[in-house]
Amino acid sequence: MFYAGGMSSDSDDPLTWDGDDDASTTPPSSTALPQGWKAVGKGSEEGEREAEAAAQGELVDDEPAGLSTTMLLLLGVIGGVYLLYSVGWAIGGLRLKPLANLIVDDSMFLPWFVLAIAAPAIWFLTTWVLTRGRAAWIRISVLLLGVVLLVPWPFVTVGVIGS
Repeated sequence: MFYAGGMSSDSDDPLTWDGDDDASTTPPSSTALPQGWKAVGKGSEEGEREAEAAAQGELVDDEPAGLSTTMLLLLGVIGGVYLLYSVGWAIGGLRLKPLANLIVDDSMFLPWFVLAIAAPAIWFLTTWVLTRGRAAWIRISVLLLGVVLLVPWPFVTVGVIGS
């Protein structure tokens, strides 16, 4: 090969820089900690714990695992059902308002109407928070229980057209 340094017989020369043969620059070993690692304090304890776990063949993973594709799909479908339930409660509640005015005052009807519309979202968020560290089947079971319990009966029985 021809280059600025002349002709070389070593086939690895194109892959090296000038000065790579210097003995003072040795590559760090894979088990060596960077300089100042011990000065971090808690970081050195975590590094030692991870090194011990790796030596024993254990997996140390401090980062929580993400949701699987199936779980995301189920959450999306159930969330969509809850959104439709909120719309159903709004439409059904508005259809019942003239009948409700015969029985209760608007000051009594309005808070329950708003709560009925918000109930699916409240159920979804409460389930999400309370089942955070639990198994996926528990979260799905509680969400499906909400699908059964929060059916917008005024919309189902009266419908959009109503009678």
